[in-house]
Amino acid sequence: MSSEGKKRVQFRAPQGLVDRADALATVLETDRTDILTNALREYLRDASHDDDSKQEIAEAYYGDDITFQEVKELVGHEEAANFRVLKNQLRDEFVDETAEELANS
Repeated sequence: MSSEGKKRVQFRAPQGLVDRADALATVLETDRTDILTNALREYLRDASHDDDSKQEIAEAYYGDDITFQEVKELVGHEEAANFRVLKNQLRDEFVDETAEELANS
């Protein structure tokens, strides 16, 4: 068990997909859980490097749908730090624009 601990997850998947995972597990002399965990890990790694996915992650962070820690886990510390800087800049611009609008009204 890793230092992160483990969490039981239950989900429904198409029978054919489960059968393929089971067949691969047999070939590799492992179990379905290892196959699915490795597939999920690879999917998350690929998504974190995909420009469209990164844009969606950034938008979710800017909209406060996910936390900085979640962003960091998805895209890594450096990219998350860049997102945080931009989010703060966007917030500062909004505050400045709102203050200016109030001053002009």
